[in-house]
Amino acid sequence: MITIALSKGRIFEETVPLLAAAGIHPAEDPESSRKLIVGTNRDDVRLVIVRATDVPTYVQYGAADLGIAGYDVLLEHGGAGLYQPLDLEIAQCRLMVAVREGYDYFGAVKQGARLRVATKYVAAAREHFAQKGVHVDLIKLYGSMELAPLVGLADAIVDLVSTGSTLKANHLVAVEHVLDVSSRLVVNQAALKLKRAKLQPIIDAFAQAGHHRAHAASL
Repeated sequence: MITIALSKGRIFEETVPLLAAAGIHPAEDPESSRKLIVGTNRDDVRLVIVRATDVPTYVQYGAADLGIAGYDVLLEHGGAGLYQPLDLEIAQCRLMVAVREGYDYFGAVKQGARLRVATKYVAAAREHFAQKGVHVDLIKLYGSMELAPLVGLADAIVDLVSTGSTLKANHLVAVEHVLDVSSRLVVNQAALKLKRAKLQPIIDAFAQAGHHRAHAASL
C-alpha cells in the first residue's frame, strides 16, 4: 500500500491534476467528505487527509510514504528524515513582513529599534531578521495574524500573502519580502528504498506533469 499525505484546500485542489498524471483518482472529495482516509481508483494507493503542518511529520515517521507540503511548513519542520525530490511549483505565494498602515517600519529598523513580530513561521522569521541584523522579539501565533499589529501585540507580522486582499481589508501593508513559497513533494527515505518500484513512477509522473505545466505557462 502506498499512502500519500495531503492537506485540504488549495494544495489538494492543485495536486489533483498531478495525481491524475500518475493515474491516481481520489474516490471522494475530502472537502465534502468527513473521511480522513480516502481511497482511490487504485487498490494499492490511498490518501490521508491531515493538517498542512502535520504532513512532514506523517512522512518522516513512515505513516505516509509521500506527502505534499508548502516550503514554509518544511522550513518550520526542519525537514529531518525527508527526501525532497521536487518543487511542484503549486500553491505559490510569498512570505512577507507586514505592518499597519502608517507605521514607519524602515525608520524603526534604521534606528535599531527592537521590534515585536508575530508569526506562525518562527524559524523563517528568525533567519530573515538575523540576516538583516534586525533585533526582534518573536511572538508565536497560530491564526488571525493580522490582528496583532492592530491591537498593539506586535509591531509587525510575518505571514503568507497571496493576493494581499486580507492585508488590505485589515489596513495592513506588506513592506518586505522574506521568501517565495510553493509546495514540494516529500518522500519517506526508508519507503523510497523499500517501495522504489511503486513510488518512482509516481514521482516521475509528478515531475513530468510539472514540466508540462511550466512549459505551457511559458508559451
